[in-house]
Amino acid sequence: MTILHGFELIREQDIPEASSTARLYRHARTGAELLSLINDDENKVFGVNFRTPPTDSTGVAHILEHSVLCGSRKYPVKEPFVELIKGSLNTFVNAFTFSDKTCYPVASQNLQDFYNLIDVYLDAVFHPLLSPHTFAQEGWHYELEAIDAPIIYKGVVFNEMKGAYSSPESILGQTSQASLFPDTTYGIDSGGDPKHIPDLTYAGLKSFHARYYHPSNARAFFHGDDDPNERLRLLNEWLASFDAIKIDSTIALQPRFAGPRRVERTFVAPEDEQAAKKSFVTVNWMFDEVADVEADLAWGILAHILIGTPASPLRKALIDSGLGEAPVGGGLDDDLRQAVFSIGLKGVEAANVEKVEPLILQVLGGLAEHGIDRLTVDASVNTIEFRLRENNTGAFPRGISLMLRSLKSWLYERDPLAPLAFAAPLAAIKARLAAGERYFESLIQRNFLDNGHRTTVLLSPDPTQAEREAAEERARLDAARAAMTAADLETAVEETLTLKRLQETPDPPEALAQIPSLTLADLPRENKRIPLEVGKAADTAVLFHDLPTNDIVYLDLSFDLHRLPADLLPLSGLFARALLETGAGTDDFVALSQRIGRSTGGIAPSKWTSAIGGSTRSAVRLFLRGKAVPEKTGDLLSILRDVLLSPRLDNRDRIRQLVIEERARQETGLTQRAPSYVNLRLQAHRHEAGWAAEQMDGISALRVIRRLADRFDDEWEALRTNLERMRAILVDRAAMVVNVTTDSANWRRFEPKLTTFLAGMPRSGVTATPSAWTFDQGGRFEALTVPTKVNSVGKGANLFQLGYHPSGAALVISNNVSATWIWEKVRVQGGAYGGSMIFDRLSGGLRYLSWSDPNLLATLDVYDHTGDFLKSVELGETEVTRSIIGAIGDLDQHQLPDAKGMTSMLRHLTGDTEESRQRMREEVLSTTATDFRSFAEALAEVARQGSVAVLGSAAAIEAANRERPGFLQVEKVL
Repeated sequence: MTILHGFELIREQDIPEASSTARLYRHARTGAELLSLINDDENKVFGVNFRTPPTDSTGVAHILEHSVLCGSRKYPVKEPFVELIKGSLNTFVNAFTFSDKTCYPVASQNLQDFYNLIDVYLDAVFHPLLSPHTFAQEGWHYELEAIDAPIIYKGVVFNEMKGAYSSPESILGQTSQASLFPDTTYGIDSGGDPKHIPDLTYAGLKSFHARYYHPSNARAFFHGDDDPNERLRLLNEWLASFDAIKIDSTIALQPRFAGPRRVERTFVAPEDEQAAKKSFVTVNWMFDEVADVEADLAWGILAHILIGTPASPLRKALIDSGLGEAPVGGGLDDDLRQAVFSIGLKGVEAANVEKVEPLILQVLGGLAEHGIDRLTVDASVNTIEFRLRENNTGAFPRGISLMLRSLKSWLYERDPLAPLAFAAPLAAIKARLAAGERYFESLIQRNFLDNGHRTTVLLSPDPTQAEREAAEERARLDAARAAMTAADLETAVEETLTLKRLQETPDPPEALAQIPSLTLADLPRENKRIPLEVGKAADTAVLFHDLPTNDIVYLDLSFDLHRLPADLLPLSGLFARALLETGAGTDDFVALSQRIGRSTGGIAPSKWTSAIGGSTRSAVRLFLRGKAVPEKTGDLLSILRDVLLSPRLDNRDRIRQLVIEERARQETGLTQRAPSYVNLRLQAHRHEAGWAAEQMDGISALRVIRRLADRFDDEWEALRTNLERMRAILVDRAAMVVNVTTDSANWRRFEPKLTTFLAGMPRSGVTATPSAWTFDQGGRFEALTVPTKVNSVGKGANLFQLGYHPSGAALVISNNVSATWIWEKVRVQGGAYGGSMIFDRLSGGLRYLSWSDPNLLATLDVYDHTGDFLKSVELGETEVTRSIIGAIGDLDQHQLPDAKGMTSMLRHLTGDTEESRQRMREEVLSTTATDFRSFAEALAEVARQGSVAVLGSAAAIEAANRERPGFLQVEKVL
């Protein structure tokens, strides 16, 4: 067999579904496998993946994922990962720890940058330094700053997982999976349980790397328009120094249960009296290993049939039952060797806990016996087919999505190309359905009803758990301290101080110089322009973007929320869902959902706010975003016409369900999306746009939706009137903006249909002027408490209001500060999972944020000394250049055509012209070290006048107020 650059070609196949030629190779010397997808995607992707099944919940795979990126043989600096990002145009740099694999993907549109990323990542995974200090920093260590000081646990992953274990949804997901796999690697937490992370030793970390991070256990992946032969040469340079070894990383199959089982666990009860009485219940199944693509596709379609939309029969039955507040469970997870399915309810009162499982089984039994509505099946088949053919991964690179899809088969010694070639198996499923086969009904009977490998998980609130877990951790620490001799304690202090000293010691310039970077000459001087034609049809502004969309028409309808009175803004999310989820015209909401699924690629609402051109004015919009193939655009417009002109906003029972679901969704976000809530609170007092965003998606919105949920019957008439009032105000063709992204040929066919559609929309005749909104612009120092063990800490101000109008250099500086000062002080030394500084050039808003942060006042002190850092830091030309490159990379992020069309519309709505953006780019490119020092003055004012928002642990907030009496105004939100 011919060998090229050390690789033998096993197979070559054209895969039209991925617009690629696929070549599967094996490295002759080591046995490493390579899947090379050759296509014209400029967003090039590389990934190296290892099968890494842990045997305990110490988080060894997760901690190793962090640790290998903290210095390597070729790049012996503390954070080559961070240094690389500074000087890269990457469109993706990250790593993932799954239950049974660890993946290291990168992506870039720039070829040299792409090769630089590959070089750093391959050296990281195959030749990491893995020092004891890295293990202490990224995993865990005893923090003891003096012999008589308190001893605590500290570590980035330790605190990240403390945050995860503060979310009952996260605990539920982990428990549900573990309940099905008590005998295999899937039964433990690869991310790490905070109770078990301190059991991991440095030797254990090193051993895990030696066992699994070897080419003989590697599956490498390329995707894009780079030279396919150069891929082989580059990879062989890294693999040629290794010899093949035998590695047992097999994922064992879970033996089947003799019958269903039940698992009970508790979570920290929220302080809210009603919520503290409600539980989570899931019913979970494990299936046989899926060996072919048709079966895998069928599972995806069946999962969508059952729970994919609010009108899906199983999801609808759970909602209609009133047994809980909202569906939970991950649905289908087919990334495991044996797929699982999990579904249930959250917010279940004690009297209803035992009713959830029988309901789920009853619904599944009815579907198997009486059949599934054919319109529902057709809608789900069309939806899944549309998703596969569109392959719209948003900001996530398409190549990484294909890599992960391939690994679903490749990781378990099956054909890695098969999951990518979906057309034939999908056609086979459609043929079975056309022949009248009870295809999905049989799947339900065999894999749900006749499957004894089932568990029911009950997660109940425990009002004593937070205090008990804190006491248990303190007891473990006290026991560890008691077991230490005087010499041991001195060693612990010395190790703590040594780690801090190493963290604070800069890398040698000669080591930093080894990190590959682009130069300013590699950067395009001009912004990429998105084609835009601005026109009008039936009094409506119409924007068209002539872009290749693979024969799909993307349509965005934009409604001006600034026309609403302020008191209606918190209802905007509920209103948007009600348009699409209550029914319309003669269709109830099930029939409407079926129409959307059968005829379109989906219709989804979204909200958006932004300052306008650095002024005090704001753009606040609601979008309905739809897509369809050209021959179905008439159906898309017909659905939108019904949704806008005749939604069933008087559907009391359905809207009650939406209100309860919205409350549950927003309360879940308090722990899962804490930085987002903090960010909104910081913006709310500094600019109208930020205030509006917080009203719609922040704590203010949660307060309104909670009141509606608690007093729905009393509030119903007023709510119905308000929803109709909102529709009357917003659905006005003279105030709408329509955005179309497709190629010119499809636009010519679609434009007359669109004009007719718009002519049928009402025109109020009222001038489309914004409502006058007033809001509190004063500073605040507030803390919002939730049942968690970590914090999200924020501070911010509006630089424009402080008298500063920074140039585009502020984008470079914020990029640098986030990757240096904040990263080092908040994450590396502080132990938080992350932190950043954000500057909004349109509003002037500057915010600092941290997440999964064990600290509070210490983090605020870091923020307040950022100006001092900028005054004192020695910035050479290389450091400034890298920061410029990073900022340009943020500006030039890769976008798919629909995202480009949306971006162009948002720029149009904010008056962000090509000229102003080009001027900003030139300011970015001309940034100097002087700009950094000048910016320090503005940050000093933020330190003095900025407002503070914290969402986190009541204990941490109380401690902060004891240290600084009255510093934070405290509000309990969960």
